[in-house]
Amino acid sequence: MALFGKLFDKKQCSICGGDIGLLGNRKLEDGNCCKNCAAKLSPWFSERRQSTVEDIKAQLEYREANQEKVAAFHATRTLGESTKVILDEDAGKFLVTSARNWQSVNPDVLSFSDVTGCTLDIDEDKTEIQYKDKEGDRQSFSPKRYAYSYDFYIVIHVNNPYFNEIRFKLNSSKVDNDEETLLDSPTAMPRSRSGASRPMPGAVRPGAARPGAVRPGAVRPGAVPPGGRPMPGRAPMGGGMMGGVRVSNADEVRASLEYQQYEQMGQEIREALLQIRQEARDSAVAANAPKTAVTCPYCGATTTPDASGCCEFCGGAIGG
Repeated sequence: MALFGKLFDKKQCSICGGDIGLLGNRKLEDGNCCKNCAAKLSPWFSERRQSTVEDIKAQLEYREANQEKVAAFHATRTLGESTKVILDEDAGKFLVTSARNWQSVNPDVLSFSDVTGCTLDIDEDKTEIQYKDKEGDRQSFSPKRYAYSYDFYIVIHVNNPYFNEIRFKLNSSKVDNDEETLLDSPTAMPRSRSGASRPMPGAVRPGAARPGAVRPGAVRPGAVPPGGRPMPGRAPMGGGMMGGVRVSNADEVRASLEYQQYEQMGQEIREALLQIRQEARDSAVAANAPKTAVTCPYCGATTTPDASGCCEFCGGAIGG
């Protein structure tokens, strides 16, 4: 009973000193943290249990100072869909958030120079396609068949005292072709989960599609190259064949417009962040480079231009 009673003893937050409710405790290495204080931590922070009370207090000071950076942030470019990478190119800052009113959630504002790398991770998942026999039991095809789906993640590696990466998903739902994974018989046609049959590769004959069946703009420019050949590095369309038997939908999904859309989105975010990181580093190198003495065209003095590129004696803009 003593142990049971101790479990429900009221605890105090080691950060703010307030009482912690029954389910509101967030354990620290050497103390307790209430859910209100925990909610103020960075959303990218994941090492609370290994953090001391002083570590958390220091981060909350950092987060309070971050509110001023949010107030000064002016978005000039937005990348992504549900979770967005928002850039302030004039100030050399960026943030990542899924909030519509992002100013109210205090997202971490980072400098371009804080980026140490960026990758696009494409996670592949597969589910075996089976059929029901006469007794209604599940059976495997031979060779086995699979339905593939994909998730797209951006991982931004950063130099920050409280987290070293920002990882988020680009797509809100799995990218697949909605293929049913339990068929009614071993000879049943592949179909979507809505019940519509899928044509087998080659089942649509040339000329079978009516003129106008494909709406203008439905296919992105460049998605189908001249001659109908797959893009370099792309899996050919066909659904994954083995000995003339369709064993997966992987090639169909990877060739879909939705898959290509998220792959292109991820590459765009990655290239943008790596480019601005390089520009920030080049600017820092140039700023720290030794200044060369020149002759001022206005006053004739030999001068080393200041940070604004002006003569240290008369203030004239040298080379401006």
